[in-house]
Amino acid sequence: MEKVAIVGCGSYMDRGYGCPGEWRCLKAAALGEGQITEPSQVTAFVRCECPGRTLVPNVGMAMKLSEIKPDMIYLSTCLANAKPGCPYTEAKDMAKILEDKTGIKVVLGTHDYH
Repeated sequence: MEKVAIVGCGSYMDRGYGCPGEWRCLKAAALGEGQITEPSQVTAFVRCECPGRTLVPNVGMAMKLSEIKPDMIYLSTCLANAKPGCPYTEAKDMAKILEDKTGIKVVLGTHDYH
């Protein structure tokens, strides 16, 4: 079973922009739906908090505390496809930074649920 970490948009979760929180991402991971192509174990769920400066250290700390290195990191659908988009960075740029710092492949999006 693949081990995954998920990064969600804290702003979307907190402010009711169509993402009530992590339940859709967790469902996609459990069932292997959407961009998560096989049933997976979620080893970390990290919220990106504006302006995103703490994202990389928080992902690193989540991996350290869980003592499980994920095989893949997913930027949640609410983060990767945000409308309006993040005013601080593009999701693809965030993914590149995470990949460069962790050495783990980052996928944009988790699910296709509406």
